[in-house]
Amino acid sequence: MFMANIRLLDCTLRDGGYINDWKFGYHTIRSILRKLVDSQVDYAEVGFLRDCVYDRDRTLFNSCGEIAPILPEKRGNTMFVAMALHNKYSVDKLEPYDGKTIDAVRVTFHDYDIDEGLAFVRRVKGKGYKVFCNPINIMGYSDESILELLKKVNEIQPYAFSIVDTFGSMMREDLQRIYSLIEHNLDPSVTIGLHLHENLALSYSLAQDFIGMKAGGRGSVIDASMLGMGRVPGNLCLELIMDYMNKTQGAVYDVNPVLDGIDDHIAQLKQIEPWGYSTAYALSAKYNLHRNYAEFLLNKGRLRAKQINQILAGIEEHKKTAYDEAYVEELYQKFQNHEVDDGQVLNGLRRELQDHKILILAPGYSLVEKREEIQRFIEEQQPVVFSTNFALEEYCPDYIFCSNAARYEALENKRGKRGVLVTSNLLDVCDEELVVDYSSLCFDEKGNCDNSVIMLLKLLMRLAVYEAYIAGFDGYRADGDNYVTSYMANQHTKGQEVNRRNRRYVADIRKQMKLVFLTDSVYDERE
Repeated sequence: MFMANIRLLDCTLRDGGYINDWKFGYHTIRSILRKLVDSQVDYAEVGFLRDCVYDRDRTLFNSCGEIAPILPEKRGNTMFVAMALHNKYSVDKLEPYDGKTIDAVRVTFHDYDIDEGLAFVRRVKGKGYKVFCNPINIMGYSDESILELLKKVNEIQPYAFSIVDTFGSMMREDLQRIYSLIEHNLDPSVTIGLHLHENLALSYSLAQDFIGMKAGGRGSVIDASMLGMGRVPGNLCLELIMDYMNKTQGAVYDVNPVLDGIDDHIAQLKQIEPWGYSTAYALSAKYNLHRNYAEFLLNKGRLRAKQINQILAGIEEHKKTAYDEAYVEELYQKFQNHEVDDGQVLNGLRRELQDHKILILAPGYSLVEKREEIQRFIEEQQPVVFSTNFALEEYCPDYIFCSNAARYEALENKRGKRGVLVTSNLLDVCDEELVVDYSSLCFDEKGNCDNSVIMLLKLLMRLAVYEAYIAGFDGYRADGDNYVTSYMANQHTKGQEVNRRNRRYVADIRKQMKLVFLTDSVYDERE
């Protein structure tokens, strides 16, 4: 017999909105909700209640009146819910419950603003709605803190209290411990919810464990989303847990409408920012860190997973749950900034470059498209050739300039005719190379820029070189090939943002140095 007290909640339109900024589109929103009703899911979360400018194409709402138009006429047995962060929504906007729009509100709060969050819960309950208490990052609570929180929750008697594994760091033993604490100390009338993330690729397994350990008499709600859509690395897959419930619990969910919804709407959204297991987010879960730390380091685009691991391991306990960008930037800079005395290397380079033209080869695809013209320039002008972070058989550079650990390791045994020039952040991975100081090339009064071409141009200016030819510094484009070799492609690169930043640096460098582009470049903007 189906254990009717185990229910499923779909959070695609809310949690999935982190992928597309909640811009699902009005007709897609309605289609997804209809398919969820057809699947007989127990709860469908329509989005966020938030102080915002309403746009019918987004799943962000100021009031239930704005929610009403998207709801299907035939609801079946599905109840509709919305989520509210207590400090991002004015509860005065919430109309009294009338049974015509949403049935429940899920309220989130942090461990440092519990009382404010629970006061918000009281007000929502007072308006007649079922209320879920969703404390953020239950893994960050000690056992004593959980018990203290449960005492306060019992005084309010909400509809549900959820185990929210915000940073995806929960393992089976953690779930057993936390569930036991809650089961034995939460008022029996309150439903227990479960919201999992996919950092450790355990959400499906943990959901099954939860079903297995759940006490028979208490209600429970498990969150999931279509295809696991949600902020990277994503959530429990609705279609999988529905199928499991059908097979093992006697449930009667219809998975086919969910599969149609994935094909019609969700699969294409995965191209925006692919969610799913990622080593960096697994590492953030390992240390139970705010996910933005991993995102920050990933967006640098120049760190290997083991380097991200080393940086994350150094985050202090009191900094783990509340993201501090300035703090992680400082850790990143310290990690990268191995100062060296490079005076002897610079003097040698200065002598070698004197009275020679300089050609910089960046790894853009134009090196392939304009190969004959570039080779002709090299034969006729006999420049000293630097390649940046790569080596190709078609070109024989004098120096390979390398500032990136992953790119350095990809060189294997390739060497320039005169050697490999590395920045000092690679001291831990490089052999006997020519080393120049990283910090003097990456950081300046405008901030930091670790693009290899920009850094090499700064190095040349330190060597009193005031003219350089450049090929392959194409810039990032959304379509087509960006790099001469596929291994250099980086899914974390924010193309247009990088283009804008590099343009500014090139414009500043041009005030001090003559740059001649041999191939087309988005950075070749002359005043």
